[in-house]
Amino acid sequence: MQILKKFSEDVNAGLSKTPKQLPSKYFYNAKGDALFQKIMQMPEYYLTRAELEIFQTQALAIIEKLRLKPYRHFELIELGAGDGTKTVELLKALHARAYRFDYLPIDISANALAQLQASVLQAVPGVSLRKQHGDYFELLGSLKDSSHPKVVLFLGSNIGNMGDQQASDFLNKLADNLNAGDVLLLGVDLIKREDVVLPAYNDNQGITRAFNLNLLQRINDELNADFCLQSFEHMPEYCETEGIAKSFLCSTKDQVVTIEQSGRRFVFEEGEKIHTEISRKYDDAVIQGIIDGSGLEIASRFTDANDLFADYILIKQ
Repeated sequence: MQILKKFSEDVNAGLSKTPKQLPSKYFYNAKGDALFQKIMQMPEYYLTRAELEIFQTQALAIIEKLRLKPYRHFELIELGAGDGTKTVELLKALHARAYRFDYLPIDISANALAQLQASVLQAVPGVSLRKQHGDYFELLGSLKDSSHPKVVLFLGSNIGNMGDQQASDFLNKLADNLNAGDVLLLGVDLIKREDVVLPAYNDNQGITRAFNLNLLQRINDELNADFCLQSFEHMPEYCETEGIAKSFLCSTKDQVVTIEQSGRRFVFEEGEKIHTEISRKYDDAVIQGIIDGSGLEIASRFTDANDLFADYILIKQ
């Protein structure tokens, strides 16, 4: 009930802004999870394959740079864990070498966590897994409750869903909950050409379109709204010099949408956009800019063979 109340509040706040916006974290209900699984399999969506390659080919090198000691128990905490495909490669390598750790995946989607738990325990029997359901922004404070060394995973370029100031604030808050020597493994999409990036958000099969529109369907289903999905179109953009991809839902006509759960009505003009997602792309300079003042320091950087994606190891000083 509390999650539904927060959902309603965030939707009302976002649609009351100019320009209108909706938080991308609400893409992920059961249908959204399934659609994102399909997105990750699309030929145009290089991000997952590139980061998976890093974990498949460089897991041992990553473990070495994480400065872990096999005999000392630590916590492996994953923010926005998703399906855990990439993480399984790291878990296998750690478990095979008898490292002592608990794996704590955090995700806003209970459905995703249930699937993650089943797949991880099948792939790595015996691993200690303690799933955490909730918004990782709100669960960061709980990191302080444990005195164990921590390795925090924030993969899949999830941080790219934040603007630079929000990302900087987030990493500062995260760092405040870490002790000296704790580690953040941060996966980011690298800045590249428009003809590579834009198709990942506008595929030929229309899966990203369905994923974006499902956000409106979720509002209809859970908040008793009357969005007509046929009256909105998926509209992605990418600015190569800025290094930021954006997704919008654009109203194709003048219309009024009612959300019964809150008793609110929202007016849309033809051509008016709802901003649903950003996907920031990075290089070393951008990463350094968002971690300045956080106490985090770049220790290592791993990339795939085509330099599409990078995983940065950041150490808390």
